[in-house]
Amino acid sequence: MEAKKVSESRSVTSIHVMPNDTNNHGTFFGGKLMMYVDNIGAIAATRHCRQLVVTASIDSVDFLHPIKAGSSVCLEAIVTWTHHTSMEVFVKIVTEDLMTGERTLCTTSFLTFVAIGADGKVQPVPKVIPETEEEKMLYNSAERRYLHRKERRSETKAFVSKLTLNKPWERN
Repeated sequence: MEAKKVSESRSVTSIHVMPNDTNNHGTFFGGKLMMYVDNIGAIAATRHCRQLVVTASIDSVDFLHPIKAGSSVCLEAIVTWTHHTSMEVFVKIVTEDLMTGERTLCTTSFLTFVAIGADGKVQPVPKVIPETEEEKMLYNSAERRYLHRKERRSETKAFVSKLTLNKPWERN
């Protein structure tokens, strides 16, 4: 399988934040933004492997700056690193005040997607080739994030094994 340049997965979309997209503080609903993050991440992952993908994890969505009604939001996603069947996708969210043109990096996120074949089984994915300084920085730090995810997943499995599946109204 031939490696692909990071730029081949680059996916970009913009959204105009309307009043009905905001919470009682007049800022963009975090959950709605997360929906757009997952969507653009899936597009980038699919472009990279040209297969169906599923979201395996969302590491974090770090809200650094509020997004106000009337502004635009630009989401940019790239595949930064791959393992055998999984892809790390970085999403950068920049808000723009449409009246002044001021742009602010407001949110970043790392997600993991897995390629799935028609048979429903995981499939191998191409390696990535970083070219720009930003792509190289993300690529060079990706394995550390991968190992952290792996450890976190193991801890989560141990944690949930201790949780009950009893119905909340039948506590015994």
